[in-house]
Amino acid sequence: MKNYIIAAIVAVAAIFSFMVLGNAYKYKYKTNETISVTGLAEKNFVSDLIVWSGHYNRLTRDLKTAYTQLKEDENKIRTYLKGKGVQDAEMVFSAVSIDKQFNTRYNSEGREIGSDFVGYKLSQSVTVESKDIDKVEKISREVTELIESGIEFNSSAPSYYYTKLSELKIDLLAKASADAKQRAATIAENSGSGLGRIRKATMGVFQITGQNSDEDYSYGGAFNTSSRNKTASITIKIDYAVK
Repeated sequence: MKNYIIAAIVAVAAIFSFMVLGNAYKYKYKTNETISVTGLAEKNFVSDLIVWSGHYNRLTRDLKTAYTQLKEDENKIRTYLKGKGVQDAEMVFSAVSIDKQFNTRYNSEGREIGSDFVGYKLSQSVTVESKDIDKVEKISREVTELIESGIEFNSSAPSYYYTKLSELKIDLLAKASADAKQRAATIAENSGSGLGRIRKATMGVFQITGQNSDEDYSYGGAFNTSSRNKTASITIKIDYAVK
């Protein structure tokens, strides 16, 4: 009888040991499991800063004359912009660049045989930076009025920027993290597990593209400056432990 009792105790102990080992293995297995998800956040916004520039030049054989003419053009352009509502602090004129211009001479066989001095080409540019986007957009479209006044003015397309990118990026990161957590929780729930702590989080690429455009995303991050209305997006990859 005593032997039977001892055998029963040993059997119960063995079963208990197997249960403990099994649960321990199961716990270790689960703690090593991870759920990897990628969260995404997007937001449309409107640029709050415009930068527009144009350049002009004069070409004459006499350097002093060319410089005088260019300075006259600068004064006319400054007066024109101020008349359109641009403040002095919003416009910057560059330094004058000087290039000697030559015409190359060729013989009847097409070989270069020399060159003739044409004159000095003096160039200068003006850049307008303002938060009044409508005003500067209008000026960039109507700048042909300067050409009509005798100034060889070449206008560039405006560029658009946003001065609160840091705040926008933080907001998007928070939303992308929440999106990742929701995705991970759904996966864990449907697999009969629970969601543990974050093991690793890696921020993806921050992109700014034009709204309603077919602009391609870039591996290094697109940064659109040609559109006034933009879309910012960010991704974040998070690894969660399973419990």
